[in-house]
Amino acid sequence: VPVIGMGTWKTFNIRGAEAEAERMEIVRTAFAADSIFYDSSPMYGEAERVLGAAVLSLGIRDKVQIATKVWTDSDEESERQLARALEYFGGYVDFYQVHNLVAWQKRLSRLEELKAQGKVR
Repeated sequence: VPVIGMGTWKTFNIRGAEAEAERMEIVRTAFAADSIFYDSSPMYGEAERVLGAAVLSLGIRDKVQIATKVWTDSDEESERQLARALEYFGGYVDFYQVHNLVAWQKRLSRLEELKAQGKVR
């Protein structure tokens, strides 16, 4: 894992074609400067979706490391969060965390299953 990465909380929690195009340019510029580690969370609003669209559109998904999180007490919502992240990030997440350790005991076995399937690296 690189020493420096890019967080997505405030910067990528946006909507709209113009704003999303600007975020794609941010990712393009960061990547060109050798920034390959990006951190997100469903807790950050639209950030996962916007980041995923940028790295997939730029064709750099296999060249970057994506960290994201699951954060909910609800088993059903947890599955929705996991499914959305996998969709946004091209079918896999490099680093998966349990945000604020919410229900970590329940989430750990599911994350281990996804790792065994190659969906979490």
